[in-house]
Amino acid sequence: MIEDISKFHGDDAQPFLDSLNSIYADMDREYSRAAAYYSFDCTACQDICCQTRFYHHTYLEYLFILEGFKAQSSNVQAEIKARALNVIRQAAELDENGTPVRLMCPLNVEKLCILYAHRPMICRLHGIPHEFQNATGKRVLGSGCETFDSMCVEKRYLTFDRTSFYRDMAVLENQLRQALGITDKIKMTIAEMLSSFR
Repeated sequence: MIEDISKFHGDDAQPFLDSLNSIYADMDREYSRAAAYYSFDCTACQDICCQTRFYHHTYLEYLFILEGFKAQSSNVQAEIKARALNVIRQAAELDENGTPVRLMCPLNVEKLCILYAHRPMICRLHGIPHEFQNATGKRVLGSGCETFDSMCVEKRYLTFDRTSFYRDMAVLENQLRQALGITDKIKMTIAEMLSSFR
């Protein structure tokens, strides 16, 4: 299915991507509110989350990143894909050797994400303590990143509930799948997504 998904980038998918952008805007506002409360700034972070191997599970985010990718010049697209393929190769070698994978995201250029406006949910929400309700209604607490803990450990927890974001993303993803006839699951890193773009 991944080989064919890019054909949906256009009129069929655009309403869903517009809705996703609205959800992302809500995420960004809530994250900024929490970050301001904690006076948290990860600009000088030494434990760069862009080196973490995150897996992504929605076609929404795949198509949204594709939208940002296609807005770049052909030269930039070629450079991005070359970096993505290099990351995939290095990750495979590390996996084979049983070594933890800590590789820079191929979208990170000189410490800046070149598709920042199209970054996925985990990149928008990572780092700050949070909570959400799981499928059974149980409240689950998540910690901040190491940089947060070193900077903001004295601060009292501010409620940062991700539940509505997860719910809205799941509803929109299901609507997209139904509209486009997608039945396959997806589990890809950013590098794997980028390498699949045509």
